[in-house]
Amino acid sequence: MRVFLRLLHTLKYKTIAFSILLMLSVISTFGQQTKSSETEDPLQEFLDLNSPEDKFNFFFSENDRYRVSSAYSWIDSLNQSMVKAENSKDSLSIYKYKSMLAQLYYDVGNYDKGALIGELLYENENRLDRNVKVAVLNTLDKAYKELHLFDKQLEVRRKLKNLGENIVLYDVYAELGLYRQAMMEYIISNKNKLEATDNELYRAQYYNDLGTYLLKDGSIYTALKNITLSRKSINKYLGNTKNITVANFNKAVFLKGKIESNLGKCKMVQNEYEKAIPYLEAGVSAAKLNDKGRYSKETVELWSSLAECYLELDRLTLAKAYLDSITLDQQTVKTNTVNYNRLRANFFLKDSNPDSASLFFKRYVKLKDSLDYSSRKKQLLSLLVQFDLNNQKETIEKQRLNLEKNKTEILEREKTIYLSVSALILCMVCVIGLIVAYIKSVKNKRLIENQKRIIENSLTEKDSLLKEIHHRVKNNLQVVSSLLSIQTKNTKSKSAINALEEGKSRVKAMALIHQKLYQNEDLSVIKMQEYIESLAASIQSVYKQAGYKIKLHINAETADLDVDRAIPIGLILNELISNSFKYAFKETKQGNIYINLQKEEDQYIFEYKDDGAGLPEDFDIKHSASMGMNLISRLANQLRSKLNIDKVPEGVRFWFNFD
Repeated sequence: MRVFLRLLHTLKYKTIAFSILLMLSVISTFGQQTKSSETEDPLQEFLDLNSPEDKFNFFFSENDRYRVSSAYSWIDSLNQSMVKAENSKDSLSIYKYKSMLAQLYYDVGNYDKGALIGELLYENENRLDRNVKVAVLNTLDKAYKELHLFDKQLEVRRKLKNLGENIVLYDVYAELGLYRQAMMEYIISNKNKLEATDNELYRAQYYNDLGTYLLKDGSIYTALKNITLSRKSINKYLGNTKNITVANFNKAVFLKGKIESNLGKCKMVQNEYEKAIPYLEAGVSAAKLNDKGRYSKETVELWSSLAECYLELDRLTLAKAYLDSITLDQQTVKTNTVNYNRLRANFFLKDSNPDSASLFFKRYVKLKDSLDYSSRKKQLLSLLVQFDLNNQKETIEKQRLNLEKNKTEILEREKTIYLSVSALILCMVCVIGLIVAYIKSVKNKRLIENQKRIIENSLTEKDSLLKEIHHRVKNNLQVVSSLLSIQTKNTKSKSAINALEEGKSRVKAMALIHQKLYQNEDLSVIKMQEYIESLAASIQSVYKQAGYKIKLHINAETADLDVDRAIPIGLILNELISNSFKYAFKETKQGNIYINLQKEEDQYIFEYKDDGAGLPEDFDIKHSASMGMNLISRLANQLRSKLNIDKVPEGVRFWFNFD
């Protein structure tokens, strides 16, 4: 109870306002239930129907079937009806009742049993009518999603497509961690509808989904832009409640909670943990209302995020309260389990319990390594091949028949040609020579195709291995950064702490390079705009807590660099941005930083400037004792260039050109 009261005191005014919306939603839902309770019970209306066909249609068309009787009451009544059908050996009625029973077990959260009933029922596929097939497949689709059986879910989607249903795959892509592909298909699937509608609720859902994919993909600034648009749309929608139904109002309130939680996650990425807490609390309130007594993976994720915020703010009691609320079971998402072990390790580390911290850190590393990005991508590709395999069988069979027909025609033509030229020995020799040449060309062509296939397979395998290498390098650099952090806490010398912090910053800059590489489809280059934005945000977040308000202006859209050039540029920017915060804006704590990296003809132009205090009049980089300045100069030399420094009226300008 004390922990709960302390949690309440941490909420900001924004959370209180959102809680009021949730109360209105509950009140409106209660009002609807009170009104509905005066009407007839849907279960009784269902039982009063005579034919199984009418009961089937009523069941799947009734959206609020549990407003009076619970799902368990429906299960008991449906079992009684099914016993009568089995006694009369009415198989068609049994199929309809079982399709409804599978949906009921899904609704009560027994996904295994719902899926089992659906699978056994679909074994009689040839005896099921179309409506029953669609109902069973839709239930299996939802159950497999909850059970994380994505290969079976894709197979179900294929069957629904064969039945003429309109299906999409972006939600499955997202579950498999391929957020970029999910985002692209989501945009393609919804672009026309977005342009044709003025429904703010739909627009809010659209931009929030895009923001979610981008946030998980690591594009924080673009994600924040879309989530902000979503928030404006949902506020506009809730600002005019005259024509909003109760169902849409509840949906809008829940969506607002998801938007708020996404904003909180963005703040966490920017290391603004204090600001993130009210947003995350609002998301938890909405998630609990939607869970209806069962804690979903969204609720667990938000609890983990709140625990991380309180850990970063050194509020260990509140962090422990949220960590203790998380229960791990077989249905828990693996990424949640990994994150839980990481947070537990950090908690015990801050709580001066190194033995427990080491135990949870080992679990975290073991589980983290098992999340193989390349294998998940291969899994998706193989599943997609299976998804289209049956659709291609008919086409392949037709092509085979055409090839047989063409082969027969070719043999007939060769026989005619042979008989025509048999009288002429010279012509016969020429024909034999042509046939031999043709056979050799076919063999050579097959040999070339086999070699090409071997090369393509080798390139694919090397591509996967290279991504795995970059992934592991990034993880190892993160471990180095964590070790430096631990060493910093055990060091009392201020100069040593500063040196360790600078080393950790440089390690993070290199780790970010490898992270961007294994997230890209093209492993040869890094998109510098996204990389510089992420690097700058990481550095900026460190100094925001000290009151710095520095605006960053980044222009690197046309710059795509390989890793040999990207790492020196990243380290140079890490030093320059850090120096601007530490020295140029030390007094004013506000100003502008301009970063320009553009390709002109055959050269790249690098320019960095700020409008801060500038360099001392007697500054000379050749005689500078600063390790950072010497490092910048050497990195410029590594790029086969020379660092130039201009002392502008306001601030300083560093620039150089490189190939």
